[in-house]
Amino acid sequence: MAHSHDHSGHDHDGAGHVHGATDKKRVLIAACLTAGFMVAEALGGLFTGSLALLADAGHMLADAIALGLAWYAFHLAGRPATGQLTYGFGRVKTLVAYTNGIAIFVIALWIVYEAWQRLLTPAPVLGGPMLVVAILGLLVNIGSFLVLHGGDRESLNMRGAILHVLGDLLGSAAAIVAAVVILVTGWTPIDPILSVLVSLLILSTAWSLMRAAAHVLLEGVPPSLDRDLIATDLETTIQGVREVHHMHVWSIDGSSNMATLHACLDEGVDAHRAVSAIKKRLASEHGISHATVEPEFGQCADEAGDHEHEHEHEHDAAAHHSHHH
Repeated sequence: MAHSHDHSGHDHDGAGHVHGATDKKRVLIAACLTAGFMVAEALGGLFTGSLALLADAGHMLADAIALGLAWYAFHLAGRPATGQLTYGFGRVKTLVAYTNGIAIFVIALWIVYEAWQRLLTPAPVLGGPMLVVAILGLLVNIGSFLVLHGGDRESLNMRGAILHVLGDLLGSAAAIVAAVVILVTGWTPIDPILSVLVSLLILSTAWSLMRAAAHVLLEGVPPSLDRDLIATDLETTIQGVREVHHMHVWSIDGSSNMATLHACLDEGVDAHRAVSAIKKRLASEHGISHATVEPEFGQCADEAGDHEHEHEHEHDAAAHHSHHH
């Protein structure tokens, strides 16, 4: 029984490792493409006087940093757990996703401010060179997007990377439109107006990415799971389980789920068998690969004033342990 559970866990891990390795390579290629072209686009923006190009170069700078961080996060996540970081480095990716969101926010706000200044005092823009740079930018971004698009959609880190490149695609498309309008009509305010539109689109994607990452960092229940339903499911399907309480469900990195719970058992039930059945059910039905189950008979160990004492004891033990290390 337990063997099949272990095997399924192992399989899942294997798939994760394969994804991780190819995702890491994909992110690195995209980072190099983006960083290389970002320099060209910034110079193009300064030369042509185009804010839309500078806005796109700003995105690409954020994205080159973001993709570099995403690569580093994949690199770290491959490291084994240590005595201090017992869950390993998996959550670095989520931290990076959150930091990325903040970085994009700041850049988008700066572009909106710049655009407002430009609308008040319009500046000349060289439409022809601007169009050339914008088209090249679009091609580079399409390349990066295709490289990343084959990666793991479930990974927050990959989602963050793809969002960055999508933002760049929109930025390049807007710059092309602005350049064409300037070439055909000579109406330069289109340049700051479109740069603001791109910023607003990017603010919304940054916001959703930050929310998803913050949920993981706050140990929230993964969106695909319902803690109370899982507890009820265990109480109704597993023999001898009278009640499930003190249940926590969270995710380390947005993909591997964990749970801890107390299972109150009927008198005479084999505790080991009940715990095994609960773990098996959590893995097979709810996608929770790692669970810690505390079996109880009669009164809960955390009740009747023991709770504070137990916590003090844990704290002392932890302090004692670290002192020895």
